[in-house]
Amino acid sequence: MQKRVIFREKGLPYLLLAPQLAITLVFFFWPAGQAIWFSFLRQDAFGIRTTFVWFENFTDLFADPLYLSAVWTTAVFSFWVTLLSMAIALGLAVLADRHIRGAGVYKTLLIWPYAIAPAVAAVLWIFIFHPQVGLLGRFLNGIGIVWDYKLNGRQAMLVVIVASAWNQVSYNFLFFLAGLQSIPKSVLEAAAIDGASAQRRFWTVIFPLLSPTTFFLLVVNIVFAFFGTFGVIDALTKGGPAKATETLIYKAYIDGRVNLDIGSSSAQSVVLMLAVIVLTAVQFRFIERKVHY
Repeated sequence: MQKRVIFREKGLPYLLLAPQLAITLVFFFWPAGQAIWFSFLRQDAFGIRTTFVWFENFTDLFADPLYLSAVWTTAVFSFWVTLLSMAIALGLAVLADRHIRGAGVYKTLLIWPYAIAPAVAAVLWIFIFHPQVGLLGRFLNGIGIVWDYKLNGRQAMLVVIVASAWNQVSYNFLFFLAGLQSIPKSVLEAAAIDGASAQRRFWTVIFPLLSPTTFFLLVVNIVFAFFGTFGVIDALTKGGPAKATETLIYKAYIDGRVNLDIGSSSAQSVVLMLAVIVLTAVQFRFIERKVHY
C-alpha cells in the first residue's frame, strides 16, 4: 500500500513553497521582466532621458557585425565546452566504475574541481597558460613555439574552452558514474557471455542505457556554456584579444555595465534568453526521441 502525505492545514504547503517562490520571483522573474522592459527603451548619454523605441534595439542588434561575430563565437565555444566536458567525464566515469585499488580516492579527487568557482578556476589556469609565469606557456615559448593567448585569438579561445570544460567535468562525472552504477551487472555479464567485446558492450549496451543521463547533461552543459562561463572569460581574457573570446553573455555585460548602453544590453539578454529556451525545446523535441528510459 502506498502512503500519501496529507496536510491538515491548507496553508502549510503554500508556506513551505513560499521561500523558493520568493527567490524565483526576486532573482529570476523580476530581472527578466526588467530586461524585457528596458529592451524597448533607449537612454541618452547621461542616463537622464528615456525614450520608448519599440524594436529599434533589436533591429540595431542584428545589423551589428560585432554582435553577429559574438553569436558565432558563442556557438563554437559552447560546442567544444559541451563536447569536451562530457566526453572526458564519461571516460573518467567508465574508468572509475571498474574495480581498481584506491577507487574511492580516485573518485573524490575527480569531484573536487566542481567546488571551485569559475573565476578561481580561471586564475589557476593562468599559472599554466600565461606566457611569462605559466608552466606550459613558458615551456612552449622555450622550445620555440610562440605562445601568448593575450595576443593570439585562437590561443585565447583554446584557453577559455579548456578552462571552462575542466570546471564542468566533475559535475558530469558524478552523473555519469551514478548512471553506470545503476546499470544491472547481469545485463553486462549476459553480453560478455554472448561474446561481445568491451568496446561493443559499451556502444550497444552501456551507452544506450546512459541516454537519459546523457540527454540531461547535454541540456545542462549547453546552458552552462552560455551563462556559467562568464567568470572564466572575464578572469582569463576579458573577451579579447580583439573580441576573439567575447561570447553573447560577456558582450551583454560589456555593453550594459561598462558602456552603459542599457537598452542594447537588455535586448541582448532577451535574445539570449529566447535562444536558450528555443535550443532547449528543440533538444526535448528531437533528441529526446532517441532516449530510452
